[in-house]
Amino acid sequence: MCVAAVAGDTETAHSINTRLMPLHTNLGIESNPIPVKWALNRMGYAEAGIRLPMTWLSEKYHSTVSEALQLAGVIDD
Repeated sequence: MCVAAVAGDTETAHSINTRLMPLHTNLGIESNPIPVKWALNRMGYAEAGIRLPMTWLSEKYHSTVSEALQLAGVIDD
């Protein structure tokens, strides 16, 4: 997105930003960095578990964040 924007390709940059918007929105569904750490684990980039005082993402939000990751094209299932 940044490469397209710097190159003046606003159509591509806008298209990528639109695809990422559900992810931008839903990574704020709980206090930062809880959803981000959960998403990284879901993508296979981080181990499960976090240090206190943080907690793991509430189970009721798992499908919401997973769907946002799918719409962004970063996970398949």
